[in-house]
Amino acid sequence: MRIPLSQYDFASLDLNPALVDNLTSLGYTDMTPIQAQALPSVLANKDVIAKAKTGSGKTATFALGLLNKLDVKRFRVQTLVLCPTRELADQVALEIRKLARGIHNVKVLTLCGGVAFGPQKGSLEHGAHIIVGTPGRVEEHLQKRNLNLDNLTTLVLDEADRMLDMGFQQAIDDIVGYMPKQRQTMLFSATYPEKIEKTAQRIMQSPVTVEVQDSHSNQSIVETLYQVENNESRVEAVRLLLQAHQPETTLIFCNTKIETDQVANKLRAVGYEALALHGDLEQKDRDQTLVCFANRSVSVLVATDVAARGLDIESLDLVINYQIAHELEVHTHRIGRTGRAGAQGIACSLYTQKENYKIGLLEDYLEQKFERGDLPHMRLLREPVFYPPMVTLHIAGGKKQKLRAGDIVGALTGVDGIPGSEIGRIQLGDHWAYVAVANKHGKAAFRKLNEGKLKGRSFKIRRLRG
Repeated sequence: MRIPLSQYDFASLDLNPALVDNLTSLGYTDMTPIQAQALPSVLANKDVIAKAKTGSGKTATFALGLLNKLDVKRFRVQTLVLCPTRELADQVALEIRKLARGIHNVKVLTLCGGVAFGPQKGSLEHGAHIIVGTPGRVEEHLQKRNLNLDNLTTLVLDEADRMLDMGFQQAIDDIVGYMPKQRQTMLFSATYPEKIEKTAQRIMQSPVTVEVQDSHSNQSIVETLYQVENNESRVEAVRLLLQAHQPETTLIFCNTKIETDQVANKLRAVGYEALALHGDLEQKDRDQTLVCFANRSVSVLVATDVAARGLDIESLDLVINYQIAHELEVHTHRIGRTGRAGAQGIACSLYTQKENYKIGLLEDYLEQKFERGDLPHMRLLREPVFYPPMVTLHIAGGKKQKLRAGDIVGALTGVDGIPGSEIGRIQLGDHWAYVAVANKHGKAAFRKLNEGKLKGRSFKIRRLRG
């Protein structure tokens, strides 16, 4: 049953007052559609299946539910949230911590692959209330008896469709075998194919199903189809579209990992700051790729559907479908990456004569006719390529070396430095730091950091490139 959104704000729910107060301090008063429809069932401790896109407010939906019933005094693992990627797990853990600020001593621990196993084992020995992790690494800790789920009350599968697409079905089934049968299970998925339904039947009890529309209006997305002669002409078409729109952020979807690398390489060869994102990347390379794109120091990201799933970019200027997606629902998810937060987005899809039938299927599925367009004039290929607005500098030192964001800002803005307004995102790790600066000040910023000192020390500085 649909709930009239106008009747509800967070204060109307049976929530811990500390959670409501924190939500108010964060500026959260009105619920999103997914929150308004799902939270009453979530707070009633019912199993819930929620079909909702990224950006719909789904994380807060399950986070408020698990925090509302958390018993902080019982220092046992009470909640497990499974995510398809490390990036998404980190985002979810951050959101849970933010929403938990009003409750003292809530410990949230991430267990993901791509990072050292030993420190995770050590953290588990000290206990946690909430675990957020990827299926592979969580399963590994369970097998080695580092993790105990005997006291679990809540299981969350976030972006369940992507986890299954990535081959985690068996791992999920094995993990469920370690936890009590009497628990609340919440499943969130952008799509609901048959394999998701079968999983839900195995691990859930009489779930309540909630489905909401995309968090953005399709009217905010201008989608155009462009016919190309053959596969060889697709890259040329991409270049024409890039030159015509000159977007700060472009996400190009390819159907295979090989094509993803090929397209990124061809774009770099003609001067674009472009990077590939797919499942075969080493974790370090993946992390740096995402940092560069989020910082807007790389304008073009070429990705597979699975790899792009955990991407947390508020709004993309342009989405290009290098090929039509194999699954109809995937196409909708792709173009939904642009046109968020009230901004108008542009989606372009390339197809050959042989793919005309896919267009017909899409139009039937979406019950709409697509606009066909002519590619921009070839003369655009003779014009210089555009550059990203920012550059990202890597500093070979971080928290363990006592570096703080203020130290980096101070070094950049000191005598003969760059304006503070030209400094973008700063991220600090244990042994590294990233800082984004305006492209026009890139050389000056590099020189300041390379020739100067941070905390009285010299650190190796390099520019990350596409």
